Amino acid sequence: MVEYELKTPIKEEDVRKLRAGDTIYIIGRMITARDEAHHKALELLKKGEQPPVDFEGMVIYHCGPIMRKVQDKWEVVAAGPTTSTRMELFEDEFIEAYKPRVIVGKGGMGKRTAKACQKVGAVYGAFTGGAALIAKQAIVEVEDVFWLDELGMPECLWVYRAERFGPVAVAIDSHGTNLFDQMYAKMEKNRPRAYELAGLK
Repeated sequence: MVEYELKTPIKEEDVRKLRAGDTIYIIGRMITARDEAHHKALELLKKGEQPPVDFEGMVIYHCGPIMRKVQDKWEVVAAGPTTSTRMELFEDEFIEAYKPRVIVGKGGMGKRTAKACQKVGAVYGAFTGGAALIAKQAIVEVEDVFWLDELGMPECLWVYRAERFGPVAVAIDSHGTNLFDQMYAKMEKNRPRAYELAGLK
C-alpha cells in the first residue's frame, strides 16, 4: 500500500498508478454531487448542454453538506460523506460522460462503477463515515455553488478547494479490483461455517 497526494485537475496516468488499498490525499478542487446533481448533469448531456462546472480531472464527493452564509461568503459546517451505493445505477454513465478521476464517498460501489473506472481511468475512494468535522478542516475555501435554488443545499453542486483532504482509501482502482466485492465474496464463502459455529444450520 502506497500513499499519494493528488492535485486537481488529476491526469489519467496518475490515476492508473493507484492500486486498491492505496491511500490518497486530495489537494485542489472537489465538487459535491449526490443523486439529484448526477441526474441533472446527465439530463443536460442528453440535451447537448454543458453543466456549469467542468468535471473532467476533478474529484466528485458524494456529500450532502451543512453550510452557512457569513456575510457574502459560504462556510462549511459539516461535510461528511453520504452512502455511495445510491449512485451506483448512474455513476458509470456519469464517469464515462464527464471523466472525473476520483469519486469519494462512504461504503462501496458495485460492478457498473468499477467497469467505468477501468474504462475511463478513475478510482473510487472510501472516506470514513462520521468524519464530517475532519472533512471540514480540510476544506479551506468554498469557491462556488450551482443549482442551489433548484436542488437545495444537500443536493446542489458545491465547489470546494481542499488541502490534503483525506485519508481516502482506494477501494476500486482502474485495473478492475473492487475491495468491497472481494470482502463480500469472502463473507459468503465463510457464511456456512459461521452458521455452523452459531448452531444455525
